[in-house]
Formats: sequence, C-alpha cells, structure tokens
Amino acid sequence: MNGIRIIKNVNLQWRSLSRCSVLRQEVTQTVTPLTIPVPEGVDKPVSPKIEKIVSEITNLNLLEVSELSQVLKKRLNLPDAPIMPMGGFAMAPAAAVDEEEAAPKAVKTSFTVKMTKFDDKQKVALIKEVKGLLEGFNLVQAKKFVESVPTVVKADISKDEAEKLKEALTKVGAIIEIE
Repeated sequence: MNGIRIIKNVNLQWRSLSRCSVLRQEVTQTVTPLTIPVPEGVDKPVSPKIEKIVSEITNLNLLEVSELSQVLKKRLNLPDAPIMPMGGFAMAPAAAVDEEEAAPKAVKTSFTVKMTKFDDKQKVALIKEVKGLLEGFNLVQAKKFVESVPTVVKADISKDEAEKLKEALTKVGAIIEIE
C-alpha cells in the first residue's frame, strides 16, 4: 500500500513539475525576445514609423521645412539656435591690425578685497569691525576670520565699495590689498 502512495505522489509531482515548465515556456515566448546589439560601423535598423516620417520630411520643399521648424519650436518650447557660419568658426581677418589698437582696453569692473596682515594690538577692534562690515558674521566667526589671515574679505565688488572697505579696515590696523 505504501508503494502505491509513493507512485501516486510521484505522478502528482511530475504533473505539477511538467505543468510549471510548460507555463515557463509560454511566459518566455510572450515576453519580447532579446535583440542582438548592432555591431559598430553598421547602421541601426529604424522602425517603420520613423522611416515614414523621415521620407515625408525629405520630400518637403524649403518653405515647408521652415514652417515645420517654426511649428516644432513653438510646440516643444525650443529656443532659437544661433546660426553658425559655414566653416563652423568665423575666419580671422586677413589684414592683421595691432591687437592693442583693435581691442579696446578692458575696464576692470569687479574687485577683490584681501586682508594680508593685521596689527596684533588692534585685533579686538578689527574683529568688531569685521563683524559689523560682513553680513552674517557673529563674534566667533569674525575672530576665526581675522585669525585666518591672509583671506579674501569680499570678492566681485565695485571699486567704490572696495575702497570703502579698505579704508574702514585699515583704520583698525588691517593691511588690505585690492585686486
């Protein structure tokens, strides 16, 4: 009797195992098959939909292409691209004029104020001045800032502001450079 039960159980397991393998085959067949990557140097196959669009665009005349471009820019919110010269880059002028005469003198508009040294006797006054001049500094931060000399006090500021900052800090014993 036990022998019959074992055979009966084995048959049920075999049926369920074979059914699982059939289901697995069905599932793998319904999933999209893997595509082999195209080797380098060979054109990638294009979908028929894209091929149709490309053939229609190539049959347009110049005015229709311009109109299509404008509609696509408007619909896709694309900015106008700058037009490049034929060679990709502008050619240098044939007659070379002195570079100094051709290019106007560059006027420096942004300056950097740098503290290089300070007088140890006026350290407390300098810390208080730095705390007052620089926004967001408390006394501890101002002390660390002063002790980490040489440091940049402010960068990319106007000439007038740089001069005022230099004057205020030199009064309390700092040596300032404007670059």
